[in-house]
Amino acid sequence: MRNILLIQQSQVGEFNFEQQLNNLGFKVTLVNNALQALVKLESNNYEVALVDLSLERLESFWLLATRKLTTTVIALAANNSTLEKISALEMGADDYLAKPFNLRELQLRLDVLKRRSHPSDFSAPTYDIRFNDNDSSITCAGSNIQLTNTEYKLFRYLFERKGKVVTKDELQQRVLHKKLGKFDRNLDMHISNTRRKLTQQNLPRDLINTVRGQGYSFNF
Repeated sequence: MRNILLIQQSQVGEFNFEQQLNNLGFKVTLVNNALQALVKLESNNYEVALVDLSLERLESFWLLATRKLTTTVIALAANNSTLEKISALEMGADDYLAKPFNLRELQLRLDVLKRRSHPSDFSAPTYDIRFNDNDSSITCAGSNIQLTNTEYKLFRYLFERKGKVVTKDELQQRVLHKKLGKFDRNLDMHISNTRRKLTQQNLPRDLINTVRGQGYSFNF
């Protein structure tokens, strides 16, 4: 399991970044100040440290992190300010990510950074997926996931075309057997429910990836 140190203020009632990372299969250690972060970094091995730039007194963190530590650091910013991005990179961050956080983008950036730092060790996660037509269930990474008949057909249709973008129109007509209406959210609801069932089994929800403005693809 890939270890991440998340340095962020605890936020109640907002997007739970820690939980979302856990759902993607990362083991997350959460601290809420620079001192705790330095202690953790000196005594543990992390693939990456995600640093919330809104935290106070980060000067000591950057000083040690850039001079003594080898852990990759990604700065988390409240906005996509060019000045803030430049400042973070000048302080020593390896990369920069602005809110609202796109988990798929973060995952891709982590994979790129890992390939660069450990080119011979990198291997993308793979999942052994088996289909049971009798009860519309799938077995993925050893976990049994019960789907509805429609969810099962959608999942299998995308799986059989993995690596390709399948449009909503195609899914609507080939799987749901009706035309896609202008305000029809039925397809999106089935995809959302399937993703939720994946995350309940600690599998990445973006096995089914949204391709903005086009449709969906199976990310395998």
